[in-house]
Amino acid sequence: MKQLAVAFSGPSNSGKTSLIVKISNILKQKYEVVIVKHDPGDKATFDQNGKDSWKFAQTGAEVIVVSPTRTTLFSQKRKELDEIIRIFNEFDLLIVEGLKTLPLPRISIFRDKIDESYFEYSNAIAIDESIDLNRYNIPKNLDILDLNDTDAIIKWVFENAKKIK
Repeated sequence: MKQLAVAFSGPSNSGKTSLIVKISNILKQKYEVVIVKHDPGDKATFDQNGKDSWKFAQTGAEVIVVSPTRTTLFSQKRKELDEIIRIFNEFDLLIVEGLKTLPLPRISIFRDKIDESYFEYSNAIAIDESIDLNRYNIPKNLDILDLNDTDAIIKWVFENAKKIK
């Protein structure tokens, strides 16, 4: 399989993370999946205060923690997508959560109401039954997906994802 990339966006608490977890759990059975999460508020924490890796990261150095089952990178520098792709050289599907202006095929997720400002960055929207489409002027070029139909979303991903290599 060629390396593919796709993105998911949407307002806070729209279900982005839940959807990415669902599709990743299915896809990881056959494919190598890499997930990149955007943290616009710079509020994510990755280690516990006082642990060695936390102390190392507090120095401002690039820190890599290697254990028998995983490798974790604590980077103090913003990485561009091309650099992330080089770090994770071997993957089948790269999933980006957020970074809505990044030029990747994108599904925007909505529950309860649609934020139309996402339309210009989206190729599809995924909604649930809480959305009344009659209340919105959905552009004709946007695919409309059922947020609860994981198979249809995965099909859309494989049909629309950008080939990286």
